[in-house]
Amino acid sequence: MSASPPGNPTLAQRIARVLPALTPSHRQMADWVLAHPLQAATMPIDELAAQVGVSVATANRFARALEFEGYAQFRAALVLGFETTLAPVQKLRNKLERSATVAEVCAGVLADIQHNIEATRQALDPQACEQAVDAILRARRVYVVGYGASSWLAGLLQRGLDPYCESVHSLVTVESASFAAKVLARAQPADLLVAIAFPRYLADTVLLARQAREAGIPVLALTDRVASPLAKLATVSLYCQVDSHYFASSEASVLPLIEALCSAVAHRAKGSVQAATRLAESVLPWLHGAGGASAPAGTDRAGPAARSKRAEPKRATNRTSRISK
Repeated sequence: MSASPPGNPTLAQRIARVLPALTPSHRQMADWVLAHPLQAATMPIDELAAQVGVSVATANRFARALEFEGYAQFRAALVLGFETTLAPVQKLRNKLERSATVAEVCAGVLADIQHNIEATRQALDPQACEQAVDAILRARRVYVVGYGASSWLAGLLQRGLDPYCESVHSLVTVESASFAAKVLARAQPADLLVAIAFPRYLADTVLLARQAREAGIPVLALTDRVASPLAKLATVSLYCQVDSHYFASSEASVLPLIEALCSAVAHRAKGSVQAATRLAESVLPWLHGAGGASAPAGTDRAGPAARSKRAEPKRATNRTSRISK
């Protein structure tokens, strides 16, 4: 648990101070709370009492034995330092206390995502957008990093930028942050790190962004607010509102920002039409109904004209065979 301000002891310090005077039941509660502080901070008094195996009255007396006015103040002290981590839990608890049909939940979440997207659009900083696109197109190599749920977002960003940039690499692999650290150790100030992190911010992403900045490598952050730990390390930041009642953040709200950024890069990049054409040609054999992908796996993927020409000698042989008969 995080340290308390001077004059405001932590829960562990309070317990240590009154430990000799605690009853066996109170000691039992103290042991459980110290072992599971985050879990205890999410529980109302009846759940905590049931978990530890004591009465609600005992739980209340335990809070007062620690010199709190009551259980509410005790729980508030537990929450202190876990605000960001516990916010999604509390929002989910509040949401579940209200009855709703499946259709109402779906409609409500879609409305929330729509609100997030509109709020992101309204708050878009034109100068930051220009700086972000310039940084991407100017970079010798673009590295993309993000962990947890942001790993999927990192992959989508890499995929969207790849046709229009000379060198784009996602550093999200099964080797995790250690691989990214090794790659970034060879990066240069002419490169760019795009770091993606939303609540709950994973320390790996923040640490890699800090190391990149210390090495003089520019950092483009995709995050949710100025107070984000990633924004403080970034050369330029693009912000996205990601409020969610059911999850720590809404990844669906970030996808439009990623697509918008990739679209802006495509619009600004030289030779973007040629790049799009090359991409279309490269995937043509794998597109259903476009001359190849409709065939079963392992069959000839050549175009219709090529298959027709290769089939001619066989048909001629068959005709000759029938005539000879």
